[in-house]
Amino acid sequence: MTPTNHNIENRPFAAVTGASSGIGLELATELAKRGYDLIIVSARPGIADAGRDFEQLGALVQSVQADLARPEGVTKFYEAIMATGRPLDVLVLNAGVGVGGDFALETDLNAELNVINLNVTSTVHLAKLALKDMVTRGKGRLLFTASVASVAPGPFEAVYAASKAFVFSFAEALRNELKDKGVTVTALMPGATETNFFHRAGMDDTKIGQSEKDDPAEVAKEGIDALLDGKDRVVAGSFKNKVMATAGRMMPTVAAEMHRKQAEPHTQAESQEQETADVK
Repeated sequence: MTPTNHNIENRPFAAVTGASSGIGLELATELAKRGYDLIIVSARPGIADAGRDFEQLGALVQSVQADLARPEGVTKFYEAIMATGRPLDVLVLNAGVGVGGDFALETDLNAELNVINLNVTSTVHLAKLALKDMVTRGKGRLLFTASVASVAPGPFEAVYAASKAFVFSFAEALRNELKDKGVTVTALMPGATETNFFHRAGMDDTKIGQSEKDDPAEVAKEGIDALLDGKDRVVAGSFKNKVMATAGRMMPTVAAEMHRKQAEPHTQAESQEQETADVK
């Protein structure tokens, strides 16, 4: 059941990117449960099915299928937001993708440029478009999905970790710029979470890809709680994530080696171990 036109003016309105699955789907679910109407976007056809699920929670939902890794995709989504005629109370910039593997010898350049286009360029583009209206109104909230990987180098996820470092730094800078403008900015920093991320990144053959991971629903709840409380950041999920975030800031070289052990493909790690044994 969706709200009637009569009470739309009394309901807050949120936009969520990358909402067809994973953390993005759970972030949108959490907002719908808290009385938000939604406009959601993903490049995947499943965005329409996700929208119907959110409607079952009482939200008025508009689903947009667009590739935010392309500038025209960002424009399409923003024009859809504007076409609603409703002020945007919350913008969740969550869409992201990863690529795992040896940067020099294995990974595909086009795939890595796509990581930058989606994780970095589209985030800047959409924030630029949406923030002017929020600042003019003196009201709004932004949630950026960064990562625990944003605070230290990420061997075998080199471009992904660097992209999330950009997102985190960007969010922190905007928070400072906007502190007197009535607009809050929050960085969500999850660790390894039970989604399709590692499979899509080609990381099934890694320790982190095969390990037990955090519940995306719990990660999303912590993120939305922090957003609505106006917090600077939240390291969501297990206590291990908080340890990793602290280690990344204080001992980046050590953290990079820890990340390597988690993200290195088993086949490559085993090959290196064999070479060491042969030398001995």
